[in-house]
Amino acid sequence: MTPGVTDEVLAETLAAYEACERNQTKTALALGLSRGGLQSRLHQAAARGMMGTKPVLPGFEISKTTAVMDESGRIVREFIQQRPERSEGATVPEGHIVKGISTLTDGAGKIVAQWTKTALDTQAQIDAIQAAAQAFKDDLPRAKAIKAPKASHAELLNMFVVTDVHMGMLAWREESGADYDLGIAEKLLLDWFTAAIDLAPNAHTAVLAQLGDLLHHDGHESVTPTHRHVLDADSRLQKVIRVVIRTVRQIIRMLLEKHQHVHVVMADANHDPASGAWLRELFAAFYEDEPRVTVDSTASTYYVYEWGETSLFMHHGHRRNIGNVDSVFAGKWREIYGRTKYSYAHIGHLHSDELKSTNLMKVERHETLAAPDAYAANGGWLSGRSAKVITYSKRCGEVFRSTLSAEMVSGWVRDAA
Repeated sequence: MTPGVTDEVLAETLAAYEACERNQTKTALALGLSRGGLQSRLHQAAARGMMGTKPVLPGFEISKTTAVMDESGRIVREFIQQRPERSEGATVPEGHIVKGISTLTDGAGKIVAQWTKTALDTQAQIDAIQAAAQAFKDDLPRAKAIKAPKASHAELLNMFVVTDVHMGMLAWREESGADYDLGIAEKLLLDWFTAAIDLAPNAHTAVLAQLGDLLHHDGHESVTPTHRHVLDADSRLQKVIRVVIRTVRQIIRMLLEKHQHVHVVMADANHDPASGAWLRELFAAFYEDEPRVTVDSTASTYYVYEWGETSLFMHHGHRRNIGNVDSVFAGKWREIYGRTKYSYAHIGHLHSDELKSTNLMKVERHETLAAPDAYAANGGWLSGRSAKVITYSKRCGEVFRSTLSAEMVSGWVRDAA
């Protein structure tokens, strides 16, 4: 019987049932129904309290009736059981999207049980975090101004390129060749910047080019946001966030002690798109009263910085690769590209070094300081572990670079002290 029969039809059925002295066989014949069809209507009428059993309790429905009849077939006593009313459908939790639903229904078509497979809506997460960041920006403590260095070369810019640090990732030496966890990542990054700043020229400006995947995972679950790949994680998300903020603040402070101006890029990436959003907004607000710091807080996955006749482009590398990202940069920033003589693009994502010169610009992919996780090691994706400081001139493009490996900078903070 089709579920959802109207009360009017059920009332007509009950009238025929009474006229046939509650004989189901006679009633079915009179209505042109099968015996099962009639029973389905009677069950629905009983569940709605239409068979002399009102009132049905609010939020409940009749689940079972037991009748005692006399020799003539008349009901002399009736027992009624009620239960919480079954849902007519399921709802999706706020902030989730449905991936699949399994449903068990009864004979009347009502849902008895339902299993809904959902996943967090990544864009909803990003929007929520951006909104939260915007809401508390006005009350966020601002950084105190740091005294500028006495002398620097006005012609030069130092670009500190780090990518795919994956703070919060766990690696085991026996699988990957090196141990890696949150504490190791923090110390390694601070060691690297201490060494890199010491060895870099006294340039006027520093660009902190953090090209993405600074955090290994983007939520309380240790999975990639888009494809839900399970990740090897070292720590709780809140602890990772705390360490990331502390580390980046310390890095910016060190850069300010060396340079007149610091420009910060926290690139959007595939492992931490939501975290990239709150990092940009957080540091833009935190350094609002520090005139020597600028933060690119644009909601974009592509970034640019203009330095005289030199243009510097940045992207994580998860949307466009080393072979086709140049046209995006040139097309997106036509004016900047047109008025600069030297153009350089920097990406990460694949954890390996590669340099490609195109007709538009030099495009460079950078390896990471992080140790490989089990997935990378077992998949045979091997690369070195380093990061670079590249010095650019306003008039001549790239003029100097240093590549500092993880092994080289280990303990640099301790030695410098």
